[in-house]
Amino acid sequence: MSGAMLTVMLVLFAASIPVAVAIGIAAVVGIAGFTSFPLIVAAQQLFVALDKFPLAAIPFFILAGNLMDVGGISRRLVEFARSIVGGVQGGLAATCVVTCMIFAAISGSSVATTFAIGTIMIPALARGGYPIGFAAALQATAAELGVIIPPSIPMILYGVTTQTSIPELFIAGFGPGFVIGGALIATVLIWCRITGWGKQDGEGRLPFLAATKQAGFALVMPVVVLGGIYGGITTPTEASVVAVVYALVVGMFLHREIALRDLLPIFRKSVISSAVIMFIIACAALFSWLLNRQGVPDVAAEWLATSFDTPGMYLLVVNLFLFVVGMFVETSASIIVLAPILADAAQKLGIDGVHFGTVMVVNLALGMITPPFGVNLFAAAQVAGCGVDKMMRYLVVFIAVVFACLMVITYIPAITLILPQMVFR
Repeated sequence: MSGAMLTVMLVLFAASIPVAVAIGIAAVVGIAGFTSFPLIVAAQQLFVALDKFPLAAIPFFILAGNLMDVGGISRRLVEFARSIVGGVQGGLAATCVVTCMIFAAISGSSVATTFAIGTIMIPALARGGYPIGFAAALQATAAELGVIIPPSIPMILYGVTTQTSIPELFIAGFGPGFVIGGALIATVLIWCRITGWGKQDGEGRLPFLAATKQAGFALVMPVVVLGGIYGGITTPTEASVVAVVYALVVGMFLHREIALRDLLPIFRKSVISSAVIMFIIACAALFSWLLNRQGVPDVAAEWLATSFDTPGMYLLVVNLFLFVVGMFVETSASIIVLAPILADAAQKLGIDGVHFGTVMVVNLALGMITPPFGVNLFAAAQVAGCGVDKMMRYLVVFIAVVFACLMVITYIPAITLILPQMVFR
């Protein structure tokens, strides 16, 4: 049954059928053709997959991101970041990375980060003399920090599917996020020195104190959201609701940039984005349930644990495998289907569950900027109004930088684990 399901799924992928639909059809084929279960079981398992309290955080974080975009929080964060790093050659490109790092501490979504920050930064970079392909590639790459720096929707999914502590996963993401963000900033500053881009980036930026005052309410938001989680006041799901309320109050009553007429389009956009992710989660969970009934995770975990008997070799093979998977399969689906299998084998080899989960999320985040199905690429291309082909020559460099950071994060566990150990252990 498992082979038939995988074959059907791959054939549908090749036919350009949407990922969630392909996974769902493959699961239904498995139920109808190889089990005695009635098809009503498929509907039952789809419901069970979504009947988990932590998953409620996903639509709320998406809604918070859209409210921040329309409510002026995104624009103020850009001005604040520019006041810090925008005064040097290449400072505008560095501002893009810094802004995405700050926004990531609120949104939890790379796509939301791409649209919220990209609509401001990509035109600004183009006006500053940067090639449009470079601007779009940089924005797509920096936006992946939205799923590494907490709160993170993929980390919530990993925690739910593997029973790993979500607060520990969240705080573990800071180290890798700062490593990748720092590497991207260094890369663009050196690149601009070599090419001569960005010599006038310091013109028109606000002084630091003025930018900080203007962005005051925006900068308090990560403190409110993450402080509630790590202070034991709220769960990650409850924090997502706090983020929505805070963004709504700031946007409507403090910044006064959200009117009542804006709410319906914001809610509609958030509902559509949430429904897409939830549908992928449900279909992937149904597929995973069937694989579990066949004992595939146990067999695969045992094979991986016995074939690669050292943690270092196992992590290398898993990273290469996930890098390829990320090119073709959506991150949420990859986590739900693969995380239980790979995490079990990692546990048998003595690899810390929080460290492994962080490595898996960072690796699959690369899939958001790798063709042919990188969601950030298409989002950035849509904002920039250019084809993905114009981004490729620049994107290769950014992918190489992030992959190098992934290797460092993988083999220096302290980057990931030092904060969780200080706070929780």
